[in-house]
Amino acid sequence: MDAKTPEEQLRDSVSEAVHKPHAARPNPSHGWRPERCDQVALVLQGGGALGAYQAGVYQALHEENIEPDWVSGVSIGAINSAIIAGNPPHQRLDKLRAFWERITDRRVWLYTPDGDIFRMARNATSAWMTTTLGQPGFFAPRNPGPWMSLAGARDSTSYYDSAPLRDTLLELVDFTLLNRGDVRFSVGAVNVISGNFLYFDNAKDVIEPEHIMASGALPPALPMVKIGTDYFWDGGIVSNTPLQYLLDLDENINSLVFQVDLFSTRGALPRDIHDVMGRHKDIMYSSRTRYNTDVYRRLRNWKDRTYRALVKVPDELLNDAERKLRDELADMPEITILHLIYQQKSYEGHAKDYEFSATSMREHWQSGYEDTKRTLKRKDWLAMPPEGAGCVIHDVHREEV
Repeated sequence: MDAKTPEEQLRDSVSEAVHKPHAARPNPSHGWRPERCDQVALVLQGGGALGAYQAGVYQALHEENIEPDWVSGVSIGAINSAIIAGNPPHQRLDKLRAFWERITDRRVWLYTPDGDIFRMARNATSAWMTTTLGQPGFFAPRNPGPWMSLAGARDSTSYYDSAPLRDTLLELVDFTLLNRGDVRFSVGAVNVISGNFLYFDNAKDVIEPEHIMASGALPPALPMVKIGTDYFWDGGIVSNTPLQYLLDLDENINSLVFQVDLFSTRGALPRDIHDVMGRHKDIMYSSRTRYNTDVYRRLRNWKDRTYRALVKVPDELLNDAERKLRDELADMPEITILHLIYQQKSYEGHAKDYEFSATSMREHWQSGYEDTKRTLKRKDWLAMPPEGAGCVIHDVHREEV
């Protein structure tokens, strides 16, 4: 019998791991939990170079012994999620830092004078270098590129090749551990043919590098990724946050959710064309958190009303399905959402999501760290909602919410 290739060995190991039974409830030994909290979820939006902000968020959580039971992401959030779920807690920060230092390992200028105007010029130079050179360990430009390639050719459907990302993921993510399910992991992607949005979830799927690459395959920059017989693009072109997936699962699990967004719904009125391009991108990719939670609350209210009506009916007048529904509605989950949103710097332009300089990466990381530290000081925010309240949301940047 021929010896198995490394990729065949990987596929066998993750297949064996994923078919082991998952625990019915999250493992409470992952770290600190508020009273009545069954799981901590970390929900990571897409946003390219801004994703270092999410790494800073995780660092602050890690230092407070708050480790996620579930990580879910889209695009760059999927990559950060995979590194977190695919490593033991004591290695996660090192692997996150290794990823971000690798993909930002390019000197832009030898020296940048102090002042916003110089940072704007340097950031513009950095973004231009990304478009012309790609990013190490992430993606590389195609040659001759899609405009000079015939239809159906390998280079005809994207500007860059994402093969370097696959090698990076294989190095920094333990896919056997990820698929074992100690930490639940899910990433969103869009079927190119049907346009349907779906999640790959290690509770039901064998996760391989392609699932993560598919979630971050933003067209036309990056190529669609084949999984099975289908092709997928970045989930952000349909929905840039996995929060709705968590809410729609309808599991009776009390959750503390850290939702980390990279584009802000709110912003200033544009004053030039650069502002217009940046504001357009913010609105297009910002999360619909308020819409998702409003829908959840309306559904929760209807469930409460249904339950109150069913308990008034004598048991003998209910059929089996109605009794089952009544019993299920008696134990509905409570959810606390801590919403963190990256706040754009004044010198960052519309190219902020593909400006991969090391200086900006460190700034984004530090912003996420500081915002989370400030959030965790509000101990009252970390509590589960009062029983029957359903869902509450706290935002460090909008304390009136």
